[in-house]
Amino acid sequence: MTITDLNQLRTFVVLYELRSVTAVAERLHVTQPTVSYTLKRLRARFGDELFRREGRDMVPTAKATQLFGPLHEALAQIHATVNEPDKFEPAEFSGELVLGLTSIGEQTFLPPIMTALARQGARPHLQVERLDSDQVEDGLTRGMIDLAMTVSMLGGPGLWRSSVREVEYVALVSGAHPLPETGPDMFAGRHFLRVSARGGHIFPLQLLTDQGLMQRVVLTVEEYSTVPAVLEATDLVVLLPRHVAQVFCGWFSGLSIADLPWPGHSTPVSLYTRSDASLTPAQRWFRSLVLGAVRE
Repeated sequence: MTITDLNQLRTFVVLYELRSVTAVAERLHVTQPTVSYTLKRLRARFGDELFRREGRDMVPTAKATQLFGPLHEALAQIHATVNEPDKFEPAEFSGELVLGLTSIGEQTFLPPIMTALARQGARPHLQVERLDSDQVEDGLTRGMIDLAMTVSMLGGPGLWRSSVREVEYVALVSGAHPLPETGPDMFAGRHFLRVSARGGHIFPLQLLTDQGLMQRVVLTVEEYSTVPAVLEATDLVVLLPRHVAQVFCGWFSGLSIADLPWPGHSTPVSLYTRSDASLTPAQRWFRSLVLGAVRE
């Protein structure tokens, strides 16, 4: 494979990630006509349009999506062999790392991660992006997110996954309005607060639906951060992971946890990155640090 071939393939990979000819030209320090000409040659080479313009975005075709994973991994291996140093020093790294978390993740996992960074004397620019379960796999694949933690099960062939925490759901209420002893009638006469499942926590919705309790939901919110204050001021009930309920009880001493009368385990929280061959030394180090900080 010639250097010209490599440059064409690199243009393809970066265009897949950025979805903009202008952004690719800026990233690769070439002109926009150069990017357009390279795309024309790639289309002829692969016998496919590869990218279709939709508004301001260059949207990949099915063929482009099929090609991206193997080509990205191959180029990453070449780059690592030629350019990366043998040893990575966390204390000397000041680049940006992007961590995808739900609002729950920010509240429960970010503190130990920051503690672990301080312990190693590392000060990267850590950018936390709010996780949307429908977009996280695409964000990881395109390199917009370095690491993500979610209960969503992602099956992309170019992704690496490790389970970090089991998830058991409980009920959380104000201590001024406690629930009776755990049993099938413990929620009689009570109403519920529900949090949007945008971050991937769909288990409460399934549970409320299966138990015929959806008609008792009187408040739906987008963020878990509003939950403890609302509970303390009302007699509402919320279903949420035990480890989150314990954090909230540490913040608001007037809250009370109750076990559920039904099985309450969902898919575990998992950490996702690209496959090992596609990671930079900084990403590998950060993945290891996060695993050590958040595992039970």
